[in-house]
Amino acid sequence: MRRSFIGLAIIAVAAFVASCSTDQTITGPEFGPTPSSLSLTKIGAFSGGGSAAAEITAYDPASKRLFIVNGALGSVDVVSLSNPATPTLISTISVAQFGAGANSVAVHNGLVGIAIQATNKTDPGKVAFYRATDLQLLSSVTVGALPDMITFTPSGRYALVANEAEPSDNYVTDPEGSISIIDVANTAAPSVRTAGFASFNGQTAQLRTAGVRIYGPNATVAQDLEPEFITVSDDSRTAYVTLQENNALAVVDINAAAVTSVTPFGYKNHSVAGNGMDVSDRDGPTGGAMVNIRNWPVFGMYQPDGIASYTVAGQTYLVTANEGDAREWGTFVEESRVSALTLNPAVFTDAACGGGPCNANARLGRLTVTKELGRNAVTGQYDALYALGGRSISIWTAAGQQVWDSGDQFEQRTTALTNVNFNASNSGNTLDDRSDNKGPEPEGVALARFGSKTFAFICLERVGGIMVYDITLPTSPSFVTYVSSRVGSGGDLGPEGIIVISAANSPTGVPLLVVGNEVSGTTAIFQIVLQ
Repeated sequence: MRRSFIGLAIIAVAAFVASCSTDQTITGPEFGPTPSSLSLTKIGAFSGGGSAAAEITAYDPASKRLFIVNGALGSVDVVSLSNPATPTLISTISVAQFGAGANSVAVHNGLVGIAIQATNKTDPGKVAFYRATDLQLLSSVTVGALPDMITFTPSGRYALVANEAEPSDNYVTDPEGSISIIDVANTAAPSVRTAGFASFNGQTAQLRTAGVRIYGPNATVAQDLEPEFITVSDDSRTAYVTLQENNALAVVDINAAAVTSVTPFGYKNHSVAGNGMDVSDRDGPTGGAMVNIRNWPVFGMYQPDGIASYTVAGQTYLVTANEGDAREWGTFVEESRVSALTLNPAVFTDAACGGGPCNANARLGRLTVTKELGRNAVTGQYDALYALGGRSISIWTAAGQQVWDSGDQFEQRTTALTNVNFNASNSGNTLDDRSDNKGPEPEGVALARFGSKTFAFICLERVGGIMVYDITLPTSPSFVTYVSSRVGSGGDLGPEGIIVISAANSPTGVPLLVVGNEVSGTTAIFQIVLQ
């Protein structure tokens, strides 16, 4: 979803800014022994002052400063992490002179980049660069509409910006999505090139046939594609960009500043064993809530938000957090409850839905799906249903071929938590509340390498907490642990930004995980305990 920015990849000696939204990839040599496992222990916290006061985070090792996007104020809080147990506010960077507010922040070698949307979100945005040590403004540049995420290449030569370019609220104005490539070799006078999608405007039919969702009213391909997150290959030559609403991946040649391909992610089959989901908040014996994870005749659009990358045996692999997102602008609303749709009775039989009508509230009736896919234009009936998001993480080749998906593991592992109800939202603690709409909503992913092992940290936006997987072998990851600092409807709510800080860059000499929680406005600091 917008304002969620990080999907990252970091290697052990790296300080990484991931969000349950921006991607920052900093490479380095392997550091320390290979652990058999790891655990997370919360050791500190910082309160930004209420809801939306903590979103995307970035860390500067030299100054031991944490930069936190404060969405409530549209600014960036600068916090000392010298003592992670007691983070303290040093200063605040106001970007009011550049636009409506900060959306994302990234740091590389003491250079802080802040992505700022215009007062009118459909106008071009800005990126401002500051020095981490004294917060001096060095320069600013103009980028595309709604710059939603910023990251640096591993080399530090370029800052890349995902310009989401959402339409106006009434859908009258729809700017083109793009990726800005900013050369920061001269920080006093950066230069900007734009990788756009205009060259794909004549390929609408082919893209739709392939599975790329091009569906905005009267939109060209370039207008319809909305870049969300970026990850960069280790050699700093290629960027991989999620197009969330479009359920697709864009590949960018950084040196040429050109989009070389747009590839669909495809669909998840929830009728396959291991791909179950709870689809209703009213499936209990008396119409109330209950945990009911099972297979259904439904497809899921992966629609990833965060994305990260890593290299195994010379091959680049992509890790996506399959959140899901829909469009609702003016009179255009793509979401619908299944109960409001006319289903093909030959497909959606009682047997397919557990012995009763598929459109009943206790079955698929409450599930939120898109109206833009699956409808037979001749009969007016829906021959297939497509839910938003995959409720999972996936691993893909650089060409977009899936090699692994976590299936229904996130829901299965959160069915009986002691601190929060199953599929609760991030603003309450009602059992089953989000089962009918994207479930736990994995939003961002950060990668860290310790020794010869690579671990993925995934934030769950709704039920909260961080899932950790060992993804050393891309085709067979294994669950490591799950931790949540939420307590009912209190504590850390709505994880939005993640940072992994390596032991080499940590102020304590021990690797840390930093999580910005949007709903509670709190930033949590965890110690990564290697075992």
